[in-house]
Amino acid sequence: MSKYTRVRNSPFAFPFILSLVITLTVYILRGVSILGFIPGSAILILIVVSIVFGIIYIKQATRR
Repeated sequence: MSKYTRVRNSPFAFPFILSLVITLTVYILRGVSILGFIPGSAILILIVVSIVFGIIYIKQATRR
């Protein structure tokens, strides 16, 4: 199995990408005042979730 296939089939690839896209979308929309009612703590939680999924994804991708 090639390295690319193993990383692509990682169970954390989709949640990481999804959380990253949601976080960036909410952050940008809040910045242009479309989602101005969302508190900063919600943005912080989304950022932390994205970082955690990213760490798990990278650890999974570099596993032998």
